[in-house]
Amino acid sequence: MLTQIVNAKVLTPQGWIENGSVLMDGNKIADVMNNSQPVEGAEIVDAKGNVVAPGGIEIHVHGGGGRDFMEGTEEAFKVAVDAHLKHGTTAIFPTLSSSTVPMIEAAAETCTKIMNEDPNTPILGLHLEGHYLNMAMAGGQLPENIKNPDPAEYEPIINKWPCIKRWDAAPELPGAVEFGKFITSKGVLASIAHTQAEYKDVKAGWEAGFTHATHFYNAMTGVHKRREFKYEGTIESIYLHDDMTVELVADGIHVPPAMLKMVYKIKGVERTCAITDALAVAASDSQTAFDPRVIIEDGVCKLSDRSALAGSIATMDRLIRTMVQQAEIPLNDALRMISETPAKIMKVYDRKGSLEKGKDADVIMLDENLELCGVWSMGKLVDGTRKF
Repeated sequence: MLTQIVNAKVLTPQGWIENGSVLMDGNKIADVMNNSQPVEGAEIVDAKGNVVAPGGIEIHVHGGGGRDFMEGTEEAFKVAVDAHLKHGTTAIFPTLSSSTVPMIEAAAETCTKIMNEDPNTPILGLHLEGHYLNMAMAGGQLPENIKNPDPAEYEPIINKWPCIKRWDAAPELPGAVEFGKFITSKGVLASIAHTQAEYKDVKAGWEAGFTHATHFYNAMTGVHKRREFKYEGTIESIYLHDDMTVELVADGIHVPPAMLKMVYKIKGVERTCAITDALAVAASDSQTAFDPRVIIEDGVCKLSDRSALAGSIATMDRLIRTMVQQAEIPLNDALRMISETPAKIMKVYDRKGSLEKGKDADVIMLDENLELCGVWSMGKLVDGTRKF
């Protein structure tokens, strides 16, 4: 089935096309044109000048619609994914907080089943945030699950479950360098997370394959003092590694807008992507978190003792608005930070992350206020998103 979006301001890798059109044939993009001449046999969607851009790629999200991926069930995965689809996330890497091995196995089994049975699923693989983290920087992670990297544990998991595409750890932990080398040798992204790493640790991590930083500025140290001397923190050390990519919880709360703008200016759009780090309460009417220690207050998830942020209630469309309207990031770059950059980080840019002929038909439409007015996932209009 042919669908053509016409009269659109289309974002392409070459820049904006004014009064352009996007032609979708089934689940693929058949063409991106610099005109709005109707194609014979196509269902016409009039964008009326609205922005048409690649769908959002979420590489760090714990749940949504009232369900958490840690539940490990098909129902939980489906509800959470569908909730984020309605907000512009057309590709997703479900994330587990620090978990036990049985929890990882259950989620990996579900993830594998869904990916094998549905070629059009938005799910592209599993992301493990922990459990090899620095206890002093645990934040909202479950402390009883945190430990040092153990090859007798992680090697069988990686070898058994190719659906695992990313695994986060603190590079200063004993065994973290060996962990990084092993998982990256298997094609898994290694990311620095929940850490007190100083420059030597970040450098060792980089050399071991840690090329990405988890929720930059959160659960990591900046410059600090021990007695009378100053020491570089994780943040400065990551800045000094020019090619290390970072992700930002761009809800305007985890990282204030001025700092979002600063990271964008220093790291650039090619090295910066936006994430929600959303918990189950995102895209949900519920005010009860999956983790009983967590409360929702001030538009964010916190530990009940207010000692740390514990995740967001943000959705992809909110990230776009925050970056543009509060952090003053140009719209084209904000859109690249939710599509092109995460696609390249996760090595799926051959089929996702931009509007180009032959790629998957993952498309979003935004009005002048950057509110969503249409989401297409693999060429299919997502229920409840039509506002054109």
